[in-house]
Amino acid sequence: MSRTVVELFYDVISPYSWLGFEVLCRYQHIWNIDLRFRPAFLGGIMQQTGNKPPAMLPKRAEYLLKDIKRMAKYYQVPVKISGDDFQRIFRTSSLAAMRFITAIDMTKPEYLEPLSREFWIRFWSQHEDISQPENILTVARQAGLSSELSQKVLEMISSPTVKDRLRETTDEAMKYGAFGMPAVVAHYNGEPHLFFGSDRLELLGSVIGEKWLGPAPSAKL
Repeated sequence: MSRTVVELFYDVISPYSWLGFEVLCRYQHIWNIDLRFRPAFLGGIMQQTGNKPPAMLPKRAEYLLKDIKRMAKYYQVPVKISGDDFQRIFRTSSLAAMRFITAIDMTKPEYLEPLSREFWIRFWSQHEDISQPENILTVARQAGLSSELSQKVLEMISSPTVKDRLRETTDEAMKYGAFGMPAVVAHYNGEPHLFFGSDRLELLGSVIGEKWLGPAPSAKL
């Protein structure tokens, strides 16, 4: 029986992307899926689709604050958020980080999962910057990259090849209908099925014929 290809389009500036990322990382060992990480640029998607950050609406921002805390606890992911974080997001560009992650995907994909996770940890657990070169190098070291490799990859982020790859992946997400992140695309029965957000993974399982075992399935096996 062939494995269902599931693509996860994500940006480390998005806390909901982290939630979806961790749960799919757990389920890739349980469901009959081929999980593929697709680093993309949320800022580009928002601009090109005309979407707006939900936190720009005061009442929705108030709800999101509670929602992310509840989901972090439910999914057992160490997202730490306060009301000040929304302004922090607006002031931070994830472009350099996503280009760095893209460059790793192109050269050393075995580091893609731990590197992405370390970016989320630094920004969403430790509330540290991820936009400056020195901070990116710190994240890379935490993910297990050597200093030599980290510096080489940092130099790659200004190359047309990396910029084009990130742009192409972002465009591909939008072709599937993405308007935000995370965007999960399951290729099932010959067609792509788009799921937006980290709270549609139970529905994803239903569509592809897999059983949902909760947010931390390893504890139930």
